[in-house]
Amino acid sequence: MIRHALTTLALLIAAATPAAAQQLNLGGITEQLEGQTIGTIIQMFGLLTILSLAPGILIMVTSFTRFIIVFSILRSGMGLASTPANLILISLSLFMTFYVMAPTFDRAWNEGVQPLVANEIGEAEALERISDPFRDFMVANVRDKDFDLFADLARERGQTDISVENADLRVLIPAFMISEIRRGFEIGFLIVLPFLVIDLIVATITMSMGMMMLSPLVVSLPFKILFFVLIDGWNLLVGSLVRSFV
Repeated sequence: MIRHALTTLALLIAAATPAAAQQLNLGGITEQLEGQTIGTIIQMFGLLTILSLAPGILIMVTSFTRFIIVFSILRSGMGLASTPANLILISLSLFMTFYVMAPTFDRAWNEGVQPLVANEIGEAEALERISDPFRDFMVANVRDKDFDLFADLARERGQTDISVENADLRVLIPAFMISEIRRGFEIGFLIVLPFLVIDLIVATITMSMGMMMLSPLVVSLPFKILFFVLIDGWNLLVGSLVRSFV
């Protein structure tokens, strides 16, 4: 590796001297590199690409989607525009995701990352071992109807023998994502209903009292906050969300 680097550096210096006025031959430099060096560069490029896509991967294959949707609907249902702040909701969703996905992360680390670091397995086998725990998590939480949709679309494009157990990640991940979005809206609907009842009651009372110029949302906001605090809403909501995952 050092010999190849020194050779490349010597070629660059020679090209920069007045005696070497001709154009630098990049093909000659490439010929000095062995296939192993090219493979290492490609692997590093792939690793940097994966790290740059890490936030998207976290959303796609974990429980983050359901948490952030429910928390956002809760804030809207209470009539709070920016409280809790987006940073708080995202941080809470992120740490709850780590809590729910802890067994999956531990399994992926023990079965895939550690053997790879110890040079006990290759990159291809490590990638399969790392993805298997996330595959099992998605299979356990995906809706059959959503998976059947993408499985049928894959069959229309020539893929055969598609089942939940051996499905390609290109089929499983979008099915899992729309399942999580649907469940998030289902839970959010149940959360919004009590706040809607409070809004209707307050609106009826204010209208009957002739307070046309007073917005019912201004009056109902403290009652909704008080109601959510009295029932220990955060404890109930977070506990229910964690238990909703298989």
